[in-house]
Amino acid sequence: MKPHRRILKQPVVLLVEDEPLVRLTQVDILREAEFWVVEAQDADEAFDLLKARPDISAVLTDVNMPGSMDGFEFARLVRQGWPEVGVLVISGKTGPGPGDLPPNTDFLHKPIRPDDLVAALVKIMATTPQSGVAQES
Repeated sequence: MKPHRRILKQPVVLLVEDEPLVRLTQVDILREAEFWVVEAQDADEAFDLLKARPDISAVLTDVNMPGSMDGFEFARLVRQGWPEVGVLVISGKTGPGPGDLPPNTDFLHKPIRPDDLVAALVKIMATTPQSGVAQES
C-alpha cells in the first residue's frame, strides 16, 4: 500500500518516461529503493512539475519521447535552471553525442539493472551541489 503523504526524508525523483510499462517498472524500482517518485510522460509535463515542486532532488529522463523537446534538451534545461537538481538521462535507442549532455549529468543505456539505476541516482544526487534529501520546512 502506498503512503498518502511523502515521508520528509525521502528524496524526490522526477521520472520522465512516455512508455507506460517502462515508467511503471521504474516507479516500482525507485519506490522499493525508498525514493518518492513524481511522474511525467514528456518533458513539457516534467517542466511544469519541476517549476511547481521545489522538493525535487533528481530528474530521471528518457531521451526519445513526444513533446517539444527530447531528454537531452530537457537535461540541459534542468541543468541551466535548477543546478541543484541531479540529472540522469537514459535511453535504449540512442547514446549521447558531443554536446548532448550538460556538465554533471550522467547517462545509462537501457536495459538497466535495478541496482545500477538506484546507484546512478544516488551518485548524481551526491555529486550535485545542494541536492539530496528534502528537509522539513
